[in-house]
Amino acid sequence: MKLANLADVPTTGRVTLPTEVGAEAEARELLVKLGADAVRNSDGTEVPEEFRDMGLKVYGKRFCNRGDNKWANSHPEELSELYLLSRPVTARSSRVEIQLLAGYFTEQVQVDVQHEPAIWWEVRDRTTGAVVPAANWSVEYESDGETPLTAVDCKVVVDGAEPFHEYTAAYLAYDIWDPVQMYNHLTNGWGDKPHEKTFDNFHPATRAHALAALKQWLEDNPKTTVVRFTTFFYQFSLIFNDQAKEKYVDWFGYAMTVSPAAIEAFEAERGYRLTPEDFVDEGYYHTYFRTPTQRWLEWMDFVQRFTADAAKEFTDTAHSLGREAMMFLGDQWAGTEPYGRYFPRIGLDAVVGSVGNGATMRMIADIPAVKYTEGRLLPYFFPDVFRESGDPAGEAIDSWIQARRAMLRNPVDRIGYGGYPSLAAKFPDFVDVAARVTQEFRTLHHFRTSAPDVLGKVAVINAWGSLRTWMPFMVAHALPYRFTEPYFGVIEALSGLPVEVQWLRFGEPIPDDVSAVIIAGTRGTSFSGGQVWDDPGLVAACREWVDAGGFLLGVGEPSFWLKGGRSFQLADVLGVDQEVGFSLSTDRYPSYARSHWVAEDLPKDWAPYDGAKGVYAIEAGAQVVRENDGYVQLAVNEYGNGRAAYAAGLPYDAVNSRLLHRLLLWGTKADSDRPAYLPDNPLIELAHFGEKNLLAAVNNSREAQTARFRDETGTEQELTLAPWAMDWFEL
Repeated sequence: MKLANLADVPTTGRVTLPTEVGAEAEARELLVKLGADAVRNSDGTEVPEEFRDMGLKVYGKRFCNRGDNKWANSHPEELSELYLLSRPVTARSSRVEIQLLAGYFTEQVQVDVQHEPAIWWEVRDRTTGAVVPAANWSVEYESDGETPLTAVDCKVVVDGAEPFHEYTAAYLAYDIWDPVQMYNHLTNGWGDKPHEKTFDNFHPATRAHALAALKQWLEDNPKTTVVRFTTFFYQFSLIFNDQAKEKYVDWFGYAMTVSPAAIEAFEAERGYRLTPEDFVDEGYYHTYFRTPTQRWLEWMDFVQRFTADAAKEFTDTAHSLGREAMMFLGDQWAGTEPYGRYFPRIGLDAVVGSVGNGATMRMIADIPAVKYTEGRLLPYFFPDVFRESGDPAGEAIDSWIQARRAMLRNPVDRIGYGGYPSLAAKFPDFVDVAARVTQEFRTLHHFRTSAPDVLGKVAVINAWGSLRTWMPFMVAHALPYRFTEPYFGVIEALSGLPVEVQWLRFGEPIPDDVSAVIIAGTRGTSFSGGQVWDDPGLVAACREWVDAGGFLLGVGEPSFWLKGGRSFQLADVLGVDQEVGFSLSTDRYPSYARSHWVAEDLPKDWAPYDGAKGVYAIEAGAQVVRENDGYVQLAVNEYGNGRAAYAAGLPYDAVNSRLLHRLLLWGTKADSDRPAYLPDNPLIELAHFGEKNLLAAVNNSREAQTARFRDETGTEQELTLAPWAMDWFEL
């Protein structure tokens, strides 16, 4: 094989860069060095006039629910709302007072006292779970003197309380400072910028005003060619505490989609009324780790349908004036759900979103029903990274290494950056890295004109299915929750492995072309299943599928539900179960297979993450490949005509990604001595494009690496890659 000819690779295009008034020279230098063909503004910046006349695509951000305090102040009853839950208060007598805003940031939220509390609020005895009758509590408050519909000092007084029971109040609150603008304001030190209020487009008058404002903005900005909606109507759940720090953040949350008008419309459509508890959910606010109730799924569906239909009015307005409509998958994206059934209705031309690893790359790249996708690479040109003690170049390399391996499987169409060019220009090492990244991206698109070869199709099964394609376990911006790193690693590894990936809900039929199924997560969550495993039909169907020749990989606490003397309801399939303290008197004599094929090319000192505790091989069950203090970390099992494997956890790194690759090969009975295009060095990955007779090789480390592999003819090959390099070879 020989290196592919790079002479015909374009050196410009497919890149969008931010600009900044007052930093025109720095922006021009970046444009040239990175070969950009589009410019954009960011929150807090504008595109200088000279860049609008350079023949470039010009992106203009457009907020649909903020940036117009004149309207917000004159229509305070149409501000965005949410349900908040007070701190629990323990009664020490028959009278208890609950300070509603204790622990919340009063510059962000204020209590809504316009809508009758006795109708729209709820007080609960959390010790018993009972709702306290409205006749047994009252509201006392003081207004700020400016907005009579909100209260800055508000408390609920409960009479007839049970001493030493805990009480909470769930109440409506207005969002009086957009959380994203507030975050940027606090991060970037915008002390003199006004606080932008958010308004709710569910109200017809507000939506009509926002549409008219959009049309006027388009007419006033004729050189803007792409309208970047940021985003549409509802902020993901982002609530700050009384120290101006994040108190609750859920990038997938619908906590801020509330209004009495929407609740009444939902009731008219569905025939039942949602309660405050349906929204506050015992204080969990329906984090997407909770297995969703049917009522919550129906609320989400209601919001998604309204958002899609209303957002179409905005995209139609942009199209009517000859502009492209692009959606930023972030900020106010609740309800837009790019993998939801209503998303195609919006009629978008493109989606752009932050990309910092493989999972976020695939999350954007795989979005259907748009003409093109764009990834906003990390880091943003913000002072939280671009500072004296920061390492923007290092962060850029690390995030690109992970994103690039996913791009070989399915790339976005464009990439770009956001923030302040004046900051980026102060870090020439970062600029050099960014220039290399953008050219690698163009090279990838030049050669990748067909899909690479794959081993088969893998299904990831959880309570969300395709709605959360590539999204499990992330906070946002490629950040996994620390608690979920052993499970997020599975998703991250899959993003760049040579497999097709499908997302299914528990109970959905497994398609015939799926050869492997993965269930990964902590017990009781939407990702491991929780109560769904109380269904004998589901358990039997899974057993039957593996028995017929399928492969099941369980990570963490899959199928956990205490029943029938088992912790894992699929313990017989996996060959392992989990000790919860009920069978400590039972002796165990596991079978070991320390030299199993799945771990052959892994380092001798390798051990998977010590995730789920107390997992053991059941009698006549799995072969234990790795253990820690007598408990299973990795095990494999034969089940009828199929196979199964169990891992306590697989956080992402090159070794664990290779392990997952080998598990899939073994589980689908493709475990030959040396599979083609599987290098002996886990830090190097290959993508074989058999249709084009091309091979892409990436070095997923910052040091030079060498690897040997066999091609499809069985011929031994060797290659050496420079630090974090990507090379293309003709075969």
